[in-house]
Amino acid sequence: MQAAPAPVLLSSTPADLSPWLSHLDAVSAAVGDVPALLSLAVEAGRTWPRPGEGRTAVLWELLASVAAIDVAAARVLEPHLDAVAILSQFALAFPDAEPVPEASLAQTWGVFAAEAPGVRLEARSVGTGVVLSGTKPWCSLAGSLDSAVITAHTDDGGRAAFAVSLRHPGVACEQPEWIARGLREIPSGSVRFEGVPALPLGGTGWYHSRPGFAWGGMGVAACWLGGAVGVARDFRAGLLAGAEGGREPDQVALAALGEVDRTLTAALQYLARTAARLDDGLLGGAGGPSTWSEAQRLRGTVAAAVERVLTLVGSNRGPGPLAFDEQYAKRMADLALYVRQHHGARDDAQLGRLALKGDCPW
Repeated sequence: MQAAPAPVLLSSTPADLSPWLSHLDAVSAAVGDVPALLSLAVEAGRTWPRPGEGRTAVLWELLASVAAIDVAAARVLEPHLDAVAILSQFALAFPDAEPVPEASLAQTWGVFAAEAPGVRLEARSVGTGVVLSGTKPWCSLAGSLDSAVITAHTDDGGRAAFAVSLRHPGVACEQPEWIARGLREIPSGSVRFEGVPALPLGGTGWYHSRPGFAWGGMGVAACWLGGAVGVARDFRAGLLAGAEGGREPDQVALAALGEVDRTLTAALQYLARTAARLDDGLLGGAGGPSTWSEAQRLRGTVAAAVERVLTLVGSNRGPGPLAFDEQYAKRMADLALYVRQHHGARDDAQLGRLALKGDCPW
């Protein structure tokens, strides 16, 4: 088994992450093997920290470290971990509600909350239960997963979350024609539901209003940033290899590496600070910025850092590695697609609306 690269650290030491380093080695060995990565995701769901429970920085370090190994591997693990966290948050918030069956917690999970024009998933009450009917878009790896946390439109005009089995005969997973060169292992298609029983999670509005919604979005940003660290390491390794061959980096290359260094360092420090504030209960408190505005702030900052690293490294390394270095070319394509989960100016407009209301630290 090939050892994983050095972990991406926010505030921990390598020794702090020692209980999970063998897991990172296993991820490194399983790159490209989705079933193996899903098995590792189930193990991670049992042993990795959860957000908001005192070791958020460690969780984000592990997610970033996986993405630094392989962006698509992080895209496999992160949704399962998010689903496990959501189910835990639901159990704590609603101790008297019908629980998710214990056996299903050992299954593979996804989180499907996206919407798209022309398709709609609806939840309706039938007797004492709820069934889902309609179509849900952007369901990554749905055909490979056992279960999902999924949002659907409810009778009262809102949206709510549900736990649902993807193995029910009323579930039909589309095989999408995945044209993108990035995230080839993670095709995202639509799933059709026909009267599929589902377990309500918290009622209308709970999924989006809980603090964990913002925490999960910040965990995705940790994956983006880890992917950028991997790109930066490729860049540095290329410069070192050139120097060993007698081709010393010029001032332009060194300036690019310096900018990459300070860009990544600033973003890593922001993640570390946010993780500490989250665990200390300082996010969303009276008189301070909301948890959601901080999530938008952090995601936008990380997305901008990732875009800058992709530009700097891509322009300095040129076409050769993109054409002939498989790992580097894959990393660049995977990360460029993954970071598009940030909606750019539209997310900034949402943050600006919050800032206009005074939901900002300045």
